[in-house]
Amino acid sequence: MGTLLVVSDIHRAGAAEQARRGFDERSVSNPWLRTFQRLYRRHVWMADPMAHNGKLGDILEQVPGPDRVVANGDFTLDTGFVGISDDAALESAGEVLAMLRGAYGDGVLAVMGDHEIGKKSFMGGAGGVRRASLVRAESELGIPRLWHVDFAGWRWIGVTSTLAGWPVFREETPEDELEWWERAHREHLGEIEERFRGGDSRRIVLFCHDPTALPFLMRLPGVRAALARVAATVIGHLHTPLVLGVGRMLAGMPRVTGAGHTVRRISTALNEARCWKAFRVVLCPSPPGIQLLKDGGYLTAEWPPTREGIEFRRHRLRWR
Repeated sequence: MGTLLVVSDIHRAGAAEQARRGFDERSVSNPWLRTFQRLYRRHVWMADPMAHNGKLGDILEQVPGPDRVVANGDFTLDTGFVGISDDAALESAGEVLAMLRGAYGDGVLAVMGDHEIGKKSFMGGAGGVRRASLVRAESELGIPRLWHVDFAGWRWIGVTSTLAGWPVFREETPEDELEWWERAHREHLGEIEERFRGGDSRRIVLFCHDPTALPFLMRLPGVRAALARVAATVIGHLHTPLVLGVGRMLAGMPRVTGAGHTVRRISTALNEARCWKAFRVVLCPSPPGIQLLKDGGYLTAEWPPTREGIEFRRHRLRWR
């Protein structure tokens, strides 16, 4: 019996991103919104997002020899809001993957997060998705858009959530890239459906960074037909079990379109979040968690799992 390690939302800030302190405030021109964002980050989300680079090292020390490792996205802090088309963000993400691969070998399975690809800033209108970021993730970081690995009786599938759920990000896409993203989105969904249809009767563990993509998968006949075989869907993105719990409570809420891109994006995801239950969602927290609760960590599971299914265990990391 071995160990599966899952890490997510490392959000490393390399040297070039460290030089951009105050990046989030500079993206907001409205002084009232800037004040709200400052208070929210200081007391709820993350007072200093650049202060937690050491937590990946803590994980490597605590889990020295797992048999399998999945890194479930968001390796960079993305201070330019355009993903790793920005050289500084690419540097940060590359450092994370180099540390993981150096510790655990080339067999580390990586999934793209939304911050690898880019999205608009929390309060301001800076940034958005970039084709160049997705291409660099593949060509320079070695992260495939889609992968699967088969074991005896099991299939793991890793998807690119921003690509699968791209219509939610359409308004954050440059006009000259719309056609490319439309085509890549359709192709990605078709390839995902093939992975679910294949694999005979194997049980499935799905790795999908952002649960915003899950309703788009739910609409695929091949995925719906295989849902009974999905033992778990490991997500990241939400950072803390608190947000996952709130998301479950608000599942089905109306879509809100007149209160900015962040509210539109979140409410769109929550409008169809009832499908999370069918996918048997399990959250991998970010290593620091959030400022309010200091509840970060990582996941492990025994591999191969028991006949009853796969059971993930959450491990807390000391806040410092």
